[in-house]
Formats: sequence, structure tokens, C-alpha cells
Amino acid sequence: MAGREGTAGDIKGIRSASVSEWLEANVDGLKAPFTFALIAGGHSNLTYKVDDAAGRSIVLRRPPTGAVLATAHDMAREHKIITAVAKTDVPVPTALGLCEDESVNDAPFYLMNYIDGIVLNDLATTKANLDDAARKALSEHTAVVLAALHAVEPADVGLGDLGKREDYIQRQLKRWKGQWEKSKTRELPAMDEVFEGLSQHIPEQHGAGIVHGDYRLGNMLVSREGRILAVLDWELCTLGDTLADLGYLLNNWFQPGETTIEGEAAVGPTSVGGFSTREELVERYATLSGRDISSINYYRAFQYWRISAIVEGVLARYLKGVMGNEADTDAFRKQVDGTANAALELIQTL
Repeated sequence: MAGREGTAGDIKGIRSASVSEWLEANVDGLKAPFTFALIAGGHSNLTYKVDDAAGRSIVLRRPPTGAVLATAHDMAREHKIITAVAKTDVPVPTALGLCEDESVNDAPFYLMNYIDGIVLNDLATTKANLDDAARKALSEHTAVVLAALHAVEPADVGLGDLGKREDYIQRQLKRWKGQWEKSKTRELPAMDEVFEGLSQHIPEQHGAGIVHGDYRLGNMLVSREGRILAVLDWELCTLGDTLADLGYLLNNWFQPGETTIEGEAAVGPTSVGGFSTREELVERYATLSGRDISSINYYRAFQYWRISAIVEGVLARYLKGVMGNEADTDAFRKQVDGTANAALELIQTL
């Protein structure tokens, strides 16, 4: 987890003096003064590496600066989720504390331990850090961890009240349609057409479990040996149809030589080669979970449409200047258009 250059003074999103006072009073063993560095790579909640005077590192998560959509970026909820998931076989950071007093840092935040792992955001990072054996091992562990998450009974770990269990797709369609309408920066007919198609072909939901909502290699810390050290970014987690996670993972699991939805050469981590194919990944998950995966293309279409709504929301926040760093807004628009069109192509095959 690489961070930008740290500072002992205020940086955007961190009121150094009051946060430092809170940390020393509420997290055992931390010693002031602290330095704070925004960790690169996030487009939603802001994540900071915090180093104390004794050389200990922890991580601080807070919402974007400025106004956000209602119910989004709930720090207490995210803190509750990783605390609960830590009781399972799914690797997550250890929660260290939650501050809901907005006078400390203008917004709630929570703390977790710092894990020294690799984030596979691109082809180059993957090629430099994982050999073929590690890539195959990571493919296996990705399926194992996802199946392990989906095998958890939410009530057994204190997440029985995280959300409604049934009618997951119907609820998600309503939620993201609403977010799209609130956040959209222009009209995009494909989004409306896909919404209608998704609404007409909803598969029957079999059981309910914990849905991560953003399960992909870029939201994990991994080792050079191909083990997942921690699954990150639980802000979209809820209860419902767990096949939604598999559909999302497949949309981010490029094969060597493939192009992205924008028509460019895929540079995602799995495009380097050496990983399991999508078909192998699906079959391994099916074997581990016992789930029927015959409707997986519906879930892939749904996830393309959903990511369009999410990225449009990120674009809207950047345009309003409430995020922590600059971004290529044209690239966001291109991604929204591409995922919406990919969803439309899949919907037309159902």
C-alpha cells in the first residue's frame, strides 16, 4: 500500500492536531507525533497511512470531503463489517477504532492495522511481483476466499441486520437507478434500456449471504506467493444474492490479448497471463460453493450496469471538487459509456 509523501501538518481530509490527539487517546500503543499520507488509488472513501513516532503504521479511512449521497460512505457500518468478517476465514485488516465525533475531523473515521502487501492494480505491477506459480495460486485463493465469504451465515458474525436478505437484485436495481438519476452528468439511453432488460430477466435468488460488492484483485493486498493477505473496501457490502460478486469478479478478470470495454488493450492484473481462465474460475467457485452458476451472464450484465452508475457518481464528485485529488474526467465518462454498452450487449443475449 503505497502512500504519497507524508506530513505532520494538515492535509486535505485530515485535521492533524485534533486527529493526533484522538489517536493517542484511543488507540493503544500509538505515540505522537504522527505523519499522514493519502494512499493512492481510491476514488471513493479516502484512505490514509498513519505513521507514529515509534515507527508503527496504521490506516485511517474517512468519507470524501464535501457533500455525498445520503447513506453513502458510512464509516460505522464499514467498521462493523470488517470487525465481523475478521471472525471468519476471510482475511481482512484488524479494526482498531471508530470515531463518530465529527468535531475531530469534520467527518467520522475508523482505524485498522496496516498490512504490507501488494495491490495488483495493473499488468506491470503483477508482472513485476508474481511469477506464474504465484498467479495460479492467487487464482485458486481468489475462488477459495470468495466461496468462504459466501458460506458465512451473516447472523453468526453479527451481520444479520446488515440489510434485507431477499430480493437482492430488485433492491439493487432500485438503489443504483436512484443513484444514477441523482448523479448523472448527461443522458445515456443505454442505461435506461439495460435497466428495463435487467428488470425483466431477474433470476430466482437461491439463499442469501454476505455480498462484498467490489470483489476484485485491485481491492486486495496479496503476497508474492499468491496469497490474499486482506480483502479491502467493504463500503458496498450488503446481504443478498452472492452470485453478484462472482459476476463482478469475472468482469474484471481479463484474459491475455483481450481488449477492455473501452476497446483498448487490457492492462488489468490477470491480462498478464498465468492466471486461471474465467471458465476455470467459475467452475472452481461452483465446486467450492455448490452454487448453480448457469445464470452468470445475467450477473455480469447487472454488474456492468451497476459499475456505470457507481463511476458516474465518482465523476460527479470530481466535477464538484469534493474528492482528494485530480482525475481524468474524460476517462471516467468513457468507462461509464463502455460498461453501459457491455451490459446492453449481454442483456440482448438473455
